[in-house]
Amino acid sequence: RPEEIGEVARSVQPEFRQIFIAKNKKLSNQLEFERKLFVIRKRIEHKVRESSLTQKNYFYICSLSSRTFIYKGQLMTEQVDKFYPDLSDPDMVSAIALVHSRYSTNTFPSWALAHPYRMIAHNGEINTLRGNFNWMRAREKQFVSKEFGRDIKKVVPVLTPGGSDSAIFDNALELLVLGGRTLPHAMMMMVPEAWSGHESMDEDKKAFYEYHSCLMEPWDGPASIAFTDGRFMGAVLDRNGLRPSRWLLTKDDRVVMASETGVLPIKPEDVVMKGRLQPGKMFLIDTVEGRMIDDAELKRQFSKSKPYKEWVDANIVRIDDLPKPQRVHALDEKTLTERQMAFGYTLENMKIILAPMAETGVEATGAMGHDTPLAVLSNKPQPLYHYFKQLFAQVTNPPVDAIREEIVMGSEMMLGAEGNLLSESPEHAKRLQISHPVIQNEDLEKIRAVNSPGLQAETLSGVFDAEAGYSGLQQAMKKLFKDADKAIKDGKTILILSDREISRTKAAIPSLLFCAGLHHHLIRKGTRTKVSLVVESGEAREIHHFAVLLGYGANAVNPYLLFETLEHEMKQGRIAKDMTYEDAAYNVIKSTRKGLFKIISKMGISTIQSYCGAQIFEAVGLGDDLIEKYFTDTASRIGGIGLKEVTEETLAKHYKAYPVSQGGSSELDAGGDYAWRRDGEYHMYNPETIATMQHAVRTGDYQLFKKYTSMINEYSKNCATIRGL
Repeated sequence: RPEEIGEVARSVQPEFRQIFIAKNKKLSNQLEFERKLFVIRKRIEHKVRESSLTQKNYFYICSLSSRTFIYKGQLMTEQVDKFYPDLSDPDMVSAIALVHSRYSTNTFPSWALAHPYRMIAHNGEINTLRGNFNWMRAREKQFVSKEFGRDIKKVVPVLTPGGSDSAIFDNALELLVLGGRTLPHAMMMMVPEAWSGHESMDEDKKAFYEYHSCLMEPWDGPASIAFTDGRFMGAVLDRNGLRPSRWLLTKDDRVVMASETGVLPIKPEDVVMKGRLQPGKMFLIDTVEGRMIDDAELKRQFSKSKPYKEWVDANIVRIDDLPKPQRVHALDEKTLTERQMAFGYTLENMKIILAPMAETGVEATGAMGHDTPLAVLSNKPQPLYHYFKQLFAQVTNPPVDAIREEIVMGSEMMLGAEGNLLSESPEHAKRLQISHPVIQNEDLEKIRAVNSPGLQAETLSGVFDAEAGYSGLQQAMKKLFKDADKAIKDGKTILILSDREISRTKAAIPSLLFCAGLHHHLIRKGTRTKVSLVVESGEAREIHHFAVLLGYGANAVNPYLLFETLEHEMKQGRIAKDMTYEDAAYNVIKSTRKGLFKIISKMGISTIQSYCGAQIFEAVGLGDDLIEKYFTDTASRIGGIGLKEVTEETLAKHYKAYPVSQGGSSELDAGGDYAWRRDGEYHMYNPETIATMQHAVRTGDYQLFKKYTSMINEYSKNCATIRGL
């Protein structure tokens, strides 16, 4: 009934068609029928998407199920039953109803993106969506399913490109359920409660979550997700409890759950029981058994359904349990300064960044505001990391309090190959667990030496021929990709990407470039989940550097030059004077953990495993070709430099460390990023501008103040801001 809806919704109202499909007698049960309908729907969607139809983006199958009906659209709540007369028909009877009437925040409203989806209705945001999407895409070529058989190849790609976070979550959930797991089991995998830091949690339940962390990363963010498959009806709340959900049971056996109380007119005297959903907990109704199942019973049932604890104990290798390596790279003081210069170190890095980390175990406190040029506008060579800006939670998306709610935060990472997502076996837990993604040199050597079935490491070179320049870097990246493909084919499950071979003739590939480039290369090849990437980098030294590496696919980072620099500075008595090197190095790791938690919590993310590969950054100053090939699907709104300019910046630092002719400086630059230096980075607020402003304010001289503003405007044009260009 189009006359019942608004003008805007009516202008984009799609054409409706309803089809009827009979169950083949060869299908033994309803679940097999559901599985076949899923395959049919996916094949239709793929055909339409690949077609040349001009309006193919408007095509959408709301529902193709023998268990559930879906009525939805770009409608207000009071319009739904008027637009769909079925819902007012007395013959329409259902034991369950899943209703969503919230407004859209992350996507523009449309008929197709209205809730509910095939299995869920969602209040919240999936902040790790880009990473979840990439990881699922990478897993697809490894899918083997007893339930789907040969049909599994027909349903990929499983996730709908361009869908909302809720739509893509629903796609993944459908696959897990039809692939052999029950709906509550699949929800526990995708939205696990906080378990790693929960000391009082039952060991079997903790083992369940740890086992499934070997298969899939959490879909993280503030979320209250209601779900149903026609039999089970329930809801789950994210580990932070950042979306409300309340429920009640009435005398006539009705159960009502909603994001707030009072959605239905129920008298208080008719309420038998009521409560609210707790963080990480699940509320479930089984319509076959006709009862509510509480969270404790439900999770006890699943945690004991298979010997998860035995599988975890027998297969997961903890890095602390590995033998000490026979050899660890020692501090090389003769070449230290050269390497520091080649990687862009400054004295400021030691004093302002490294010293507080080593001495206090927290990163340095800094003021807001940055008055130096963007990396692309700077006259000085910049690390590639500086072209990426962190995103943060906005609008209805709250950040996490990583300090007071540390129990919900998780820093553990699993290294090694993932198993087939659509099955479960003890071998799926054959992973190497590290407690934190930033690792010391000794831990890296443990990883390098690991050699057991399912866990084997290989080191790949991250340097290029300096004399060959741009073409040398291109060839080195191609060789890196080729070597990685061969290593995977040979059964290696951990790839260490190393720039330790840097020398006078060999320049280091920017670590972010080789990490992100290889990450996306392997995603395109469908082999990314067969290996973990460990970055052995002399360049990474700040919390932001580690965050960008993790965001673009690194599973672990070893900043070896940072630890060599720490040891050297301590020997010189310049930092951490009353500490042992071991304690100072521990503090550095501790500070990176806190710093990374601060960054991911700003985006409403709780686990570093979810943050890995999530690409929650915007590039500022990088060109489309560079983005498309090495940083795929990263927003870069103003364009910018390409691989050639990246090579030039890299070689500018390299030749400062290894000058072609004699007479180069043997001392590090003072710096100037964080505080003004005469020969350092340009600052809009420098001694001249500050003195002029102070003089104008103190004397009340308006002409002097106008001089100050004109100086700032002129400096803005001097490549300090985008608006000044």
